[in-house]
Amino acid sequence: MRIEFVPVDTQAGATAALAVLAHEGAALSPEARAANEATGGALARAIAGGRFTGAKGQTLDIVAPHGLEAARVVLVGVDGSGAVEPEAVELAAASAFHAIKTSGVVELVLKLGADAESAARAAFGARLAAYRFDKYRTTEKAEKKPSVQVIKIAAADPVKAQKAYEPLAALADAIVFSRDLVSEPANILHPEEFAARAKGLESLGLEVEILGEAEMAKLGMGSLLGVGQGSVRESQLVIMKWMGAADKSAQPIAFVGKGVCFDTGGISIKPADGMEDMKWDMGGAAAVAGVMHALAGRKARVNAIGVLGLVENMPDGNAQRPGDVVTSMSGQTIEVINTDAEGRLVLADALWYTQERFKPQFMIDLATLTGAIIISLGHDYAGLFSNNDGLSEKLLTAGKAERETLWRLPLPAAYEKQIESPIADMKNIGGRPAGSITAGLFLQRFVNNVPWAHLDIASVAWKKPSADPTVPDGAVGFGVRLLNRLVADAYEG
Repeated sequence: MRIEFVPVDTQAGATAALAVLAHEGAALSPEARAANEATGGALARAIAGGRFTGAKGQTLDIVAPHGLEAARVVLVGVDGSGAVEPEAVELAAASAFHAIKTSGVVELVLKLGADAESAARAAFGARLAAYRFDKYRTTEKAEKKPSVQVIKIAAADPVKAQKAYEPLAALADAIVFSRDLVSEPANILHPEEFAARAKGLESLGLEVEILGEAEMAKLGMGSLLGVGQGSVRESQLVIMKWMGAADKSAQPIAFVGKGVCFDTGGISIKPADGMEDMKWDMGGAAAVAGVMHALAGRKARVNAIGVLGLVENMPDGNAQRPGDVVTSMSGQTIEVINTDAEGRLVLADALWYTQERFKPQFMIDLATLTGAIIISLGHDYAGLFSNNDGLSEKLLTAGKAERETLWRLPLPAAYEKQIESPIADMKNIGGRPAGSITAGLFLQRFVNNVPWAHLDIASVAWKKPSADPTVPDGAVGFGVRLLNRLVADAYEG
């Protein structure tokens, strides 16, 4: 799909759809009023004859009346009656795309706001809405496939709008990269393949280093390696570096991702029903790879490190057993009570490695860590756990701005007793009560007092169904927008 910025007087054409805004209460935007006048009031009559009210996200798709040089007209509702914020334009563009994506039109002309920022956000919204993971479909009928090939965004200054879109285009590329990783089946995206795709991002200017099992064993990463020992696929640790600050020696920021490319639960095997979804148990690592892609793509003025712990949790004759004791890179020992509480074992070594080698300003880990977070927060918030109030506030603010919302939960010291072990320094699970919290307390033991935040994204990494038109049913790429905004707002020099 091609995106173009065009002058505001551009006509849609005979094979195109024209999208314009209507405010709540069905009050037409200037562009919609012009289209209504050109058709002798046909748009107003179509509104009056139906239930379109201009509510946020509502669409009315009609065959273009006489007087408009277009195949179809799409009215898209936005809240309020005054100026339309860029975020609303982004969502309206996405809604417009969904309204006509399989209609047969090959072009969509968006007249949703002529200023450069609004035009750029319209392009961004349409690009995200158009995401579709269809590489393995071979028999899909033509009428079910999107027909739109070109999206034209009307702008008062197309050159300025294109310039405003460039960092958003880099972000969209990164989100798509992350979504693709999460969407891939596990027989394709095993740890080595994930690492190879991360290595491919060196074309953007990233430095990528890959450690195999021999290198990790020398470092003493018994916690991470124990998770993957039942798989024929070799575990990997991927280190991604973006040194974009003016001072290349300046202290970096760091992101760490859980990358369990498939999680059977190991010997503590999961029920068969729904296990296919465990291909997305690497959503945290996909988000970290995505944000590193975004930072490099838009040449962010920051030094950043991304670390991905990539494993496969399988139950063969060499698999880790409940009751085993492993020694982490930190030297702390862990009694493995449940082999399905494996993500925290991966992160324990990845976090320790990150703080020890890079001495970062802070670390943020992302992980599809606990089903308990879904019980706590549903599917619209990720859980935030942190040892630092300032970092937490910045994350909450960035999440709200990007519609990737977080809710902070506590890390009470009194709950530490739930992960006490009679034979090791700790055990890897603390029982059902406060399961997400005890997982956070476990991870906190491996951050060595570095400012740190843990984002439990099990509740938001995959949507079925999605209520946001920029997010597909399936892989979300949650965390890429959030962390990119965090860096842009608070850490670029």
